[in-house]
Amino acid sequence: MLQNRRLSTAMNTKIAGSGSEAVVLAHGFGGDQSVWDKIVPYLAEHYLVVVFDWPFSGAIKEGLNLFDAVKYSSYDAFANDLIFLLDELNLKSVVFVGHSMSAMIG
Repeated sequence: MLQNRRLSTAMNTKIAGSGSEAVVLAHGFGGDQSVWDKIVPYLAEHYLVVVFDWPFSGAIKEGLNLFDAVKYSSYDAFANDLIFLLDELNLKSVVFVGHSMSAMIG
């Protein structure tokens, strides 16, 4: 059961860099965090960079999938997950870059 697991683990969250400012990169529908692979190293030279996978992503590991078609029938559930993730990571202020549907969620 996922109640005992951290959301950051379930969402396959990865953090790079160590800057004082955080940049959160969110992929669009049909993708996963790998869409950011080419720019993360450059951003990580100056920022703390956070990437993750939305629950519908095929990159989510077996047994960790949070996807529920009813719950995620609106953007509100995705936005709540994002807020909970940022709270878990103790990030109070971030630059958010969302691709496609993630821009609407952000």
